[in-house]
Amino acid sequence: GGSGACAGGRMKESEGLRQRRLQQSRVVADESRDVDTKHVSAYSGKVFRITLTTLVVTLVVPLLTAALLLQSPINPQPYSYKEPPLLVGPLEANDKLRQAECLWEGQLLGPESIAHLGDVIFTGTADGQILKISDGNIHSVARIGKLPCGTREDEPTCGRPLGLRVGPNGTLFVADAYYGLFEVNPVTGEVKMLVSAQEVIQGKRMAFVNDLSITQNGRKIYFTDSSSKWQRRDYKYLVIEGTADGRLMEYDTVTKQVEVLMDDLRFANGVQLSPAEDYVLVSETTQARIRRYHISGLRKGGHDIFFDNLPGLPDNIRPSSSGGYWVGMATLRQNPGFSVIDFLAPRPWLKNLIFKLFSQEMAMKFAPKYGLVLELNEDGSVRRSFHDPHGVVIYAVSEASEHGGYLYLGSYYSPVLCRLKLNQL
Repeated sequence: GGSGACAGGRMKESEGLRQRRLQQSRVVADESRDVDTKHVSAYSGKVFRITLTTLVVTLVVPLLTAALLLQSPINPQPYSYKEPPLLVGPLEANDKLRQAECLWEGQLLGPESIAHLGDVIFTGTADGQILKISDGNIHSVARIGKLPCGTREDEPTCGRPLGLRVGPNGTLFVADAYYGLFEVNPVTGEVKMLVSAQEVIQGKRMAFVNDLSITQNGRKIYFTDSSSKWQRRDYKYLVIEGTADGRLMEYDTVTKQVEVLMDDLRFANGVQLSPAEDYVLVSETTQARIRRYHISGLRKGGHDIFFDNLPGLPDNIRPSSSGGYWVGMATLRQNPGFSVIDFLAPRPWLKNLIFKLFSQEMAMKFAPKYGLVLELNEDGSVRRSFHDPHGVVIYAVSEASEHGGYLYLGSYYSPVLCRLKLNQL
């Protein structure tokens, strides 16, 4: 019996040894697996550190260098907006602008402002020409500047006709961004200068003549100079810098005198006399509002805000057949959503950094493409709005000009002239 118990003990011992050996080998295996994972994690840590360093070197270092060494082309002023209005009620988004028919594709570029004389359409284009469209054909009427045209460098000598109106005698009145105010005979093409942009008015020259509105008797012309610092070709700098040096002026065609009515405007843009000619409206683009200057009555010489906190940045203002006004919107201030313009307004340091690193063209890629036209009532409330979300057919509408049941849509960049049939909306 004793020997059997002894043998049983030996068996248990050897089994125990075998299991211990197994455990040891498992431990060894586990340890080597640990070593592997340590290798991997050390490796991925190294990769992470290298990637991070590379990122810092490629992104942060140039940013800091730019921030310290590069000269910013702008000197931005901090300003702020109220929260943009929600797109509800008469501002509710739709796609009505997409119903526009676009004509004369590739035959004109940047028809910024549109005027009508009977069935004839007049517009000024990016190549410095004033065009006449009659019976569907395009003819060149006049050129205020001189060739060559087409590049940023050429623009100041090429000229850029912006605001355009037909006067009481059937002649055209033109605001050229670089040259000043002109009267043009649409038949002969004769060009007569009224106010030169070189003229110093109250100590300042005009760098960016923009829009105009004429009294029914043709005696007075109200016009804007968007800035005395920035030219039209640098309008993006003007917006982002928040420069407040725009002016509303009055030119008397009889005395030939120019009077400054309002100054220190942030990008004075579109101009429109009221139907009764007792006040004149002016778009203050960068500030997303429309100002009103009283030219007769008890409040003569005073000014106030006609529409504050627009859903975007206003461009030209034109009369609507309802007795109100059409306003073309250059861009949208999104709400709900993210409005780049609103975000940047109080942050001059960020604007400086962006324009140290990117060209005007690159920086504008951040702005949303959106087509928007507002019709305002004469009391400054919104009557209705036409939209093209994402700017599928048209965006950055510079002007909405109503004529013969159509709304003609101006644009400073588009290679077409689009129009909407109003009774179909």
